[in-house]
Amino acid sequence: MIEPDKVYVGTSRHPDDSINKGEHLHLKLANRHGLVTGATGTGKTVSLQILAEGFSNAGVPVFCADVKGDVSGLAAAGEPKDFLLERAQTIGFDEYDFQEFPVIFWDLFGEKGHPVRATISEMGPLLLARLLDLNETQEGVLNVAFQIADDEGLLLLDLKDLRALLVNMAENAKEIASTYGLVSKQSIGAIQRQLLVLERQGGENFFAEPGLQIADIMRTTRDGRGAVSVLAADKLMQSPRLYSTFLLWLMSELFEELPEVGNPDKPKLVFFFDEAHLLFDEAPKVLLEKVEQMVKLIRSKGVGVYFVTQNPLDIPDPVLAQLGNRVQHALRAYTPREQKAVRTAADTFRPNPEFDAFETITQLGVGEALVSTLMKKGVPSVVQRTLIRPPSSRLGPLTDAERREVMANSPVAAQYDEAIDRESAFEVLKRRAEAAAKAEAEQEAREEREREEEGRMRRSRTGFEWPDSHRDDRPTRRSRTRRRSRRSRRQTVAEAATKTLVRTVANQLGRALVRGMLGSLKRGR
Repeated sequence: MIEPDKVYVGTSRHPDDSINKGEHLHLKLANRHGLVTGATGTGKTVSLQILAEGFSNAGVPVFCADVKGDVSGLAAAGEPKDFLLERAQTIGFDEYDFQEFPVIFWDLFGEKGHPVRATISEMGPLLLARLLDLNETQEGVLNVAFQIADDEGLLLLDLKDLRALLVNMAENAKEIASTYGLVSKQSIGAIQRQLLVLERQGGENFFAEPGLQIADIMRTTRDGRGAVSVLAADKLMQSPRLYSTFLLWLMSELFEELPEVGNPDKPKLVFFFDEAHLLFDEAPKVLLEKVEQMVKLIRSKGVGVYFVTQNPLDIPDPVLAQLGNRVQHALRAYTPREQKAVRTAADTFRPNPEFDAFETITQLGVGEALVSTLMKKGVPSVVQRTLIRPPSSRLGPLTDAERREVMANSPVAAQYDEAIDRESAFEVLKRRAEAAAKAEAEQEAREEREREEEGRMRRSRTGFEWPDSHRDDRPTRRSRTRRRSRRSRRQTVAEAATKTLVRTVANQLGRALVRGMLGSLKRGR
């Protein structure tokens, strides 16, 4: 059943239960994306698991989220349980054996895997606005913040950097309006409140350095197998917007960083997007359009994206049309919406004259699916009713001790475990504020000395000295005018010098500050 340049999915059968043939996913067409759908408990996770195994053995790195914890079993060899051996025998899978796979565990919270981090600047305003659930006006203010940071060479690495910049914008709203447009303090306040919510959801763990390097999720082992990066998402799913935005950011990073490779013999990486409906739920139109465009173009980078969800209606039609490799588990059709979902799933397959796809979808058993993959020239195969092959790795999660052992032997062990807090916008703006306060205090002291000197000169000319109780140290109108004039001239010169320096630095950095399709910052450009 296992063939070179293919991933074995399972064995199809005729309606009379006679065995037909092995169903395979062609590696050369695996970057044409795919879809795994089905109701809860029908076997989607096992399908994801066996696809990850097949890609890994073919030397293709894999990235997938572990929503329930079960996918962690990829790191351990399976056990010869009766129902697994029976399925292998039923489908004629004579090469069936058990093995563990090279897994790297990741976790945004740093608890069940190596910490995954990105900077605010890398995330970009579009994705961050979605993460913060900002309205159009607030998103505009956030765009101004990023533009100011880019223009002045301010690094936005973590949440405190963005907060410091927002505070600075609120204090200088009038000056900013002349260059960047109106910035209301109310919108800034709304963004700050949403940042607080994000921080409580664990966002402060994600926005930091060192940032995730794409090369570390595209590793292969010495024996030629692709590493399987597993993102612990059981806790992350409590913050679904953070989960979906992170995966979308990661997909955009792959798109921006990887070179064009055309149609390789096998993918450079396969990316599984579990709970895919979270990506599209309530997403603004502009984001949906960019996601559709990116899914269409990322295959030329050698990346295959596989969406995993319960209902095919969760995927917008323009994206659904680009998913050529499909594994459809059972769906129920009790309500009108469920019936529409079954009809949608059935209509997207190339028909098989031996059975009605609509009816069959509602009758599939656990571990059974309708499978259609792309053949030569990208033509989809006739849909087949398929018994999914049993996994070679463990069914079920690792223990905590086993997970710690895998992490200790990880190729990225200690590389990401400690966060780094280098100088960024927070420190720069704090230093500017301290310098301005110091200059203000020094100016006040100079003016006080000037007033005292003027008083002594007046007394020396008149030869009469007022008692202290009658002395009026308040500045005259002339001195107040002179004070404002001096301060105005002083600030103008200081601001000009600062702006000149900032522009010089920003112009040097500007060549590297290039944002991609989703607004994320391109690295090393």
